[in-house]
Amino acid sequence: MLKNDLLIRAAKGEQVERVPVWLMRQAGRILPEYRAVREKFPNFVEFVKNPSAAAEVTIQPVDILGVDAAIIFSDILVIPEAMGLPYEMVEKRGPYFPRTIESIEDVERLRIASPEDDLSYVTDAIKLTKQGLAGRVPLIGFAGAPFTIFCYMTEGSGSKTFSKAKKMLYTHPILSHQLLDKITESTIAYLKAQIKAGADLVQVFDSWAGILSPEQYTEFSLKYIQKICTAITEVPVTVFAKGAFFARAQMNNLDCNVVGLDWNMPIAESRNLIPNKTLQGNLDPCALYGSILEVEKETKTMLQAFGKQRYIANLGHGLYPDIDPEKVKCFVETVKAF
Repeated sequence: MLKNDLLIRAAKGEQVERVPVWLMRQAGRILPEYRAVREKFPNFVEFVKNPSAAAEVTIQPVDILGVDAAIIFSDILVIPEAMGLPYEMVEKRGPYFPRTIESIEDVERLRIASPEDDLSYVTDAIKLTKQGLAGRVPLIGFAGAPFTIFCYMTEGSGSKTFSKAKKMLYTHPILSHQLLDKITESTIAYLKAQIKAGADLVQVFDSWAGILSPEQYTEFSLKYIQKICTAITEVPVTVFAKGAFFARAQMNNLDCNVVGLDWNMPIAESRNLIPNKTLQGNLDPCALYGSILEVEKETKTMLQAFGKQRYIANLGHGLYPDIDPEKVKCFVETVKAF
């Protein structure tokens, strides 16, 4: 039994005594304790694949920041690797794929990921984390949305425009749908394995949603997110689509419990467009560069706009690595005192 189930109840739309709070990228570079663990590994991919290290850094924010949930430390790009497209994490450059998807033959060579065979290091990390948390707070599992994974598999690295990925949608729509289908099947199996291992909720991150037109987003992203949401019936599901302000009304009809908002999505307008869901978000991470008093003020303004029920406090994107942990603690404590 969970000692603190605020997040679960808020996600399900049940009454809560106070607003639950956690942060995207809370297990990360803002914490010196995280950096100490990270230094033990020659590269990021080896770090992600070490269950005990992943569990250790997953639990750190619960102890240090006082958040109401842990989120398993991993990476969205474990899915392409499990499908047969390995990645590297290049220091100060980000992810890099030595091979990319360019043809139907490339798609056909990919396998549907087998979580038991290809991703056991994640499920092992979840089991270790659950033991370490001992029911203190829920554990969130996650995966990248199919379109976001598609972007990396076709582009080969991060990009401001993902023009190669978008070109594929226009020039090879059939190939694009075949690849998105395979990613979706892999992601459903992966999330179900995370839940079986102990994840109490799952979140789908559509990090590059904002690069698509509304029409393309409906065709190449939202329909695949819906397939995932429909398939995951065991635990609450959160969908966070950064930049997809134009799709908020459609998200009200998804088979998910929670919709995450970025800081460009006005709160009152979002409540009107998404009346059937719990909302999560949406403070600009850069607000945490302000003074302690400014962080407190901005957080209270956000809380007053969202209200206490059907709401999970978070940022509108992940923490940036140079944010002062004391400012993050101020954010968390301000939410808890609301």
